[in-house]
Amino acid sequence: MSFAFPRFTFHFGASPKPSSLPTNHGFFLFSPKKRRFNTTTRLISAQLSSENLLVVVGGGAAGIFGAIRAKTLAPDLNVVVKISGGGRCNVTNGQCADNLILAEHYPRGYKELRGSFFSEHGPKDTMSWFTDHGVELKTEDDGRVFPASNNSSSVVDCLLLEAKQRGVLVQTGKVVTTASMTAGGKFLLKIEKRTVDSVENVEANYLLIATGSSRQGYTLATQLGHSIIDPVPSLFTFKIEDPQLAELSGVSFPKVGPMLVTHWGLSGPVILRLSAWGARDLFSSDYRGTLFVDFIPDLHIEDVKSFLIEHKNQFVKQKVLNSWPSELGLVKRFWKYILDREGLNGDTLWASVSNNALSSVASQLKQCSFIVKGKIALSTMESRIQSNLFFAGEVLNVDGITGGFNFQNAWSGGYIAGTSIGNLAVAAVLEDEEE
Repeated sequence: MSFAFPRFTFHFGASPKPSSLPTNHGFFLFSPKKRRFNTTTRLISAQLSSENLLVVVGGGAAGIFGAIRAKTLAPDLNVVVKISGGGRCNVTNGQCADNLILAEHYPRGYKELRGSFFSEHGPKDTMSWFTDHGVELKTEDDGRVFPASNNSSSVVDCLLLEAKQRGVLVQTGKVVTTASMTAGGKFLLKIEKRTVDSVENVEANYLLIATGSSRQGYTLATQLGHSIIDPVPSLFTFKIEDPQLAELSGVSFPKVGPMLVTHWGLSGPVILRLSAWGARDLFSSDYRGTLFVDFIPDLHIEDVKSFLIEHKNQFVKQKVLNSWPSELGLVKRFWKYILDREGLNGDTLWASVSNNALSSVASQLKQCSFIVKGKIALSTMESRIQSNLFFAGEVLNVDGITGGFNFQNAWSGGYIAGTSIGNLAVAAVLEDEEE
């Protein structure tokens, strides 16, 4: 079994706008564990006597954005959220204007995302939302969008302020442990405190699960009749046991991805993307196989051979370690690595190197093999099985490559789920008024 990726081949195995009406709704938002969005361990809830209650399990990007959106459509929703953050926050990716092209950046979920998902709320909408709420953004050369402050607190503070202004509240130290349906069609949720022996049962009209990769979300979904596709790791580096390669630690290859050599193997954006596209196959192979890398993707192998032979004829009296064709764009440390792999002594004169040996060097540069021995570690978002149950974010079988795409999935999914829930809540009020 194998899969191909630009400049790489991996063989598995040991070898080669609706109106809003004043309503009286309750709102719970639970954040069960620390996630990529840098949420603290929080249980978000509000003690309300409302007949219409929305519970959101998960206080990350998808959860809080869905909460804000639902609250925007149903202004009397009561919401509690607390989020903390550090470092830079990759908001989205601003290079994909075409939603079909945007969907192609999701190794898992791209077929489903090719529909109306990003049309409802895409990267431009995300950027506009944060800009309209006072967060200045900047787009880097690779399309990644960051707050101009280079600090995730700008995004977190913005969301917290908007949540607070919308009436969102946060309760910490609790977790939703079970979910079931009542005879009246509501969600019965068991909520436990982490620090003390305390249990409370809450009935909710709507439930949004946005727990990221936490097992809690999968457990609740299973309890409500859903089957789960076992999650597998993604966005990891490759472990390669090669002492000579380890000596190249710190050497990067911009043409390849970029790709970076580390003391344990290979890393960098292109390796992370490769791990995302091959996540399930890599998991099935126990992260073992042969990785073939093209270190000179801009040159055909015959051109590489020609450059090597021309260099040989021009520098016959020089040692092979001390000179090599500039067209190859290689650093000396990597050139030595290639020579060592071919068994060529660096002190050998170019005149003494056979053309067959140069052909082998060209092959190494165009298809260099590495034995990988491990890793270092939608239209409404409503369930088709259970009405009024919604999912958003990484709890779904959606996985984007690096560059802000996973956050965009969270913003889009949260927005769509929040919109659906808000509209349902408004419709419920209208029905009550007509009766």
